[in-house]
Amino acid sequence: MTHAGPAPRNGAPHASPHAIEVRDITKSFGSHLALQGVSFTIARGSVFGVIGPNGAGKTTLMRTLLDIIRATSGSATVLGTDSRNAGPELRHRIGYLPGDLILEGRISGRRLLRHYADISGPVREGRIEQLADRFKLDLDAPVRRLSKGNKQKLGVIQAFMHEPELLVLDEPTSGLDPLMQQEFLSLVQEASEAGQTVFLSSHVISEIQQAADEVAILRDGRIVTIASVNELRNTAIRHVRMSASGVGAAELTQVLAAVPGVGDLACTVDSAALATATATLSGAVRPFVQAIAALQVTDLVLEEPDLEESVLTLYSAPAASGVVPAGARS
Repeated sequence: MTHAGPAPRNGAPHASPHAIEVRDITKSFGSHLALQGVSFTIARGSVFGVIGPNGAGKTTLMRTLLDIIRATSGSATVLGTDSRNAGPELRHRIGYLPGDLILEGRISGRRLLRHYADISGPVREGRIEQLADRFKLDLDAPVRRLSKGNKQKLGVIQAFMHEPELLVLDEPTSGLDPLMQQEFLSLVQEASEAGQTVFLSSHVISEIQQAADEVAILRDGRIVTIASVNELRNTAIRHVRMSASGVGAAELTQVLAAVPGVGDLACTVDSAALATATATLSGAVRPFVQAIAALQVTDLVLEEPDLEESVLTLYSAPAASGVVPAGARS
């Protein structure tokens, strides 16, 4: 997606096509390195997802960008402003949902959101009620009596209600049921179409797959790769099952083993002399199809690429060559 993005509230033109620019950020807590040389950019009007297992550094990264915690080294620019100089004017242009959302109190959700509106800036008349209706939230219920899911809905509403230029959302669907998760993803899509920039984190791969234009995979405080969802899909793992007649197991193994990207290959021959193969396939499909074209194929199942399996492989693989360098995409 390419969007010019909404104009800043002061009416000044954008100086950069990027909503966020991160340059070699490192954050240490004592001897523990939570972030290690993280660099990337996020285009205005795009949805950028960061995904990684718990403890990968997602929350630390977001807090550092918002100057809730100060980076040990490196720098970040948010909406054209050095994040270390973030003041009320910049914060009014950002909607933030923390991953450790804590909402307590005897006041109603409606009063709490009015309090947040005083902090975040103007909210359109009826906007809060509209969002509450979408998320099936009773605004007049005391906050302390709300379930975890309903408190999360309050958090989502406070982040979106003032229609900020940038949304920073840490594990935003935590506690939401599947229907509300889909409603949230629709809200993200609408925000992007309106020119808002969305930076969200998750450990739920399917959520990022549905929402994001680009994805950064974070592991042990380092970015393993940055790619579009389509690029991840093109390199994802497919599962293959096929049968062919007139060929033995050894010959079928030889044909398939020569195909780039084929792995976990196993071939057998049944009592009817039908050779069956199972395998995984990463990368392009065409070489596989060309390789089996001369065979008498009786059955072929080529599953949709398993993005989750591919990403989990990146989580566990040694950090080395073959990945898109952090910050190489813009």
